[in-house]
Amino acid sequence: MQFEKLLSEITWKAVKSSGPGGQHVNKTASKIELSINILTSEAFSENEKQLLTRRLSNRISESGMLIIQCSESRSQHRNKKIAIKRLEELLKGNLTVAKARKKSKPSKSAIEKRLKAKKEQGLKKSRRKPPKLDP
Repeated sequence: MQFEKLLSEITWKAVKSSGPGGQHVNKTASKIELSINILTSEAFSENEKQLLTRRLSNRISESGMLIIQCSESRSQHRNKKIAIKRLEELLKGNLTVAKARKKSKPSKSAIEKRLKAKKEQGLKKSRRKPPKLDP
């Protein structure tokens, strides 16, 4: 992923927010909508595009648009920075490939320790039973 190239492909839209700010909110467009087309972006390789469309299928529209909104702050500039940070975290988190799990077996001493603990637990419980009275 080339993040600098991605930043040049972003489409910005400022709209009126319903967040904090009182009367100020009614006059200024401080909410930011960041949108980027994942499918046509040149910042991603084909493998990355497939990975993102699969992992972010609930956030990407049918046309391939990923939209992030931010109205946390009264400042449009601060909302823009927050939206960029969210985009970066979202993409980095979904582009990382998990390591393949290596199969492993417990050591002999670990198996013996587990079985010994099970025996002790069973003995402890059997000792709690009332004694049997034979006639």
